Amino acid sequence: MARKKSKANYFTSETEDYIKRYNVSIDSDYRAKIFTDHIYLPFYKLAENIIHTFKFYYTDVEKIEDLKHEIVAVLLEEKIMKFDPDNGAKAYSYFGTIVKRWLINYNNKNYKRLKQVGSFSDIEDSFEVTLDLDSPSAISLSNFLDEWVGEMYEDLDDMFMKDSDKQIADAVLTIFKTRHDLDLFKKKALYIYIREMTECETPHLTKVISVLKEEWMRKYLFYYDQGLLNNNPL
Repeated sequence: MARKKSKANYFTSETEDYIKRYNVSIDSDYRAKIFTDHIYLPFYKLAENIIHTFKFYYTDVEKIEDLKHEIVAVLLEEKIMKFDPDNGAKAYSYFGTIVKRWLINYNNKNYKRLKQVGSFSDIEDSFEVTLDLDSPSAISLSNFLDEWVGEMYEDLDDMFMKDSDKQIADAVLTIFKTRHDLDLFKKKALYIYIREMTECETPHLTKVISVLKEEWMRKYLFYYDQGLLNNNPL
């Protein structure tokens, strides 16, 4: 049985101290040296471990190595300056959560793209688990639903070619988005409500809902399998 690696091997309290120094310095040369000597490797190893632990192998790059460097670039260019130790989070957990969430979105988008073209032959499926994050970024079912609705809105044009299908899908998503304001959340009542909104026939509505349901189940099962959902419905 492989021994779990400790975060102390590459992402230490010293790493966090250097991140703090990087963020408060206004000397570009000093910041570049700090990043190269003390931050780059911890970021790289963090990306590597999360990729292989959660098997984020649906990529649009030729090699996993390229994906690691892309993540490091995201952390450097977009995220490092947002780290605030006064908020209570440790740098290891803070950046680990960012990387995991970024990879979830990245992985989901590429999964759908690869599914459309049917190209899965280059995806690796056997790597050693080495990650030990302090606090898993599990989210509630309600937050998960909000994320799913947002993702579906972004992908409507790719998922549905016909305007009538998009109109129905938009109505369904609107119901989920405003679910807290609904007095009744029963299947029959919702079908009637959507038909009134879109003037569609039930078979047409059922067809669109089936597509959305498939995307829901794919995303839900992925989150569930990776332990990214908690039992709190709120």
